[in-house]
Amino acid sequence: MRKFPFEIPYELRVGWRYTRAGRATRRNAFINFISGVSMLGIALGVAALIIVLSVMNGFQKEVRDRMLGVVSHVEVYGAGGLPLPNLPRTLEQARSHPQVVGAAPFIAAQALLARGEDMKGVVVRGIDPALEHEVTDVAAGAQADALLQLVPGGFGAVLGIELARSLGVRLGDKVTLIAPSGQVTPAGVVPRLKQMTVVGTFDSGHYEYDASLVMVHWEDAARVFRLEGPTGVRLKLRDLHQARAVAFELEQTISGDVYIRDWTRQNRTWFAAVQVEKRMMFIILTLIVAVAAFNLVSTLVMTVTDKRADIAILRTLGASPASIMAIFVVQGAMVGLIGTIGGLLLGLSVAFNIDVIVPALERLFGASFLPQDIYLISRMPSDPQSADIVPIALIALVLAFLATLYPSWRASRVNPAQALRYE
Repeated sequence: MRKFPFEIPYELRVGWRYTRAGRATRRNAFINFISGVSMLGIALGVAALIIVLSVMNGFQKEVRDRMLGVVSHVEVYGAGGLPLPNLPRTLEQARSHPQVVGAAPFIAAQALLARGEDMKGVVVRGIDPALEHEVTDVAAGAQADALLQLVPGGFGAVLGIELARSLGVRLGDKVTLIAPSGQVTPAGVVPRLKQMTVVGTFDSGHYEYDASLVMVHWEDAARVFRLEGPTGVRLKLRDLHQARAVAFELEQTISGDVYIRDWTRQNRTWFAAVQVEKRMMFIILTLIVAVAAFNLVSTLVMTVTDKRADIAILRTLGASPASIMAIFVVQGAMVGLIGTIGGLLLGLSVAFNIDVIVPALERLFGASFLPQDIYLISRMPSDPQSADIVPIALIALVLAFLATLYPSWRASRVNPAQALRYE
């Protein structure tokens, strides 16, 4: 017989023995079935929590990263949308901050883009192609060649891939840019039009920007919108999570009448909505775990009724009511522990392989679970985080423990004389 360096308390041994099958009777089979259902319910609830929260984390991270591939971490605007009063000084002051790794001027404006009878509302961004790679990922790789085609006076335009498809344009095609403010003539206000040449397209992976953003050289944008220079400076930071703090510090250091906005303030309502949805899903799925955990109450009540004779014998041998209670707490806790571990293994297995599972299901059912024009991304992302997984496991274990208290207390109150009267 194997000897342990310490003696295992008999409460643990008896509780673990009760967790297993026991005698092959019809009553034991039913009790074991209910216990297995409780264990399976806890496992499925924990797995569902892990999978859903991992997908929501991945969805938020994927959209954020793709958005930041187009949107800068921090933007410095001229007050009232006017050009910056001193662009070189603003660039120098911004680059002096230790967190800033890149800076580039830009012009932002809204306009209409037309080709034939088709017309789309777009956001026009005037950029400096030589500096754009410092602040966005769009200017990297093959798409950098398209941006380099933007030269002053050439009136070239780089369109988002979805915008180009919706207008049906290709490289070299002509499109008409219609500025919102027109020219005043004796005949009235005439819209200001400028014919642009499509010199390239970009694909950021973010549908909203791919379907509405047009990039031109900032000098061409200044001519079209009648501006004297760039209306702002875009900044890239070493740590994007420090954007709010950096924006506050830049407000103290950058001179002039400027307005500073970080990426957390853009699409703020979208990120807030995702957080609210995540909290609500956590609460709803936790209720599923709670229902499964409290199925242990019925399991333990039936076990206590079935083990009344065993309880009476243990009491006559000197077991205290606390020891009897501990035995059934151990039994219920074991069910909760096994269910929680099973749920963790199942949930993490699915969460880490969801990029394989979802495409297989889409092919099987011939459906798309994430239409890109609705959900902004086309694949199911997943990002399991310990900050979510640890609380899920602890909550499941605590609920299982709480579910054992009342039946265990009932077991400790069994009267040995009455229990053995009919045995």
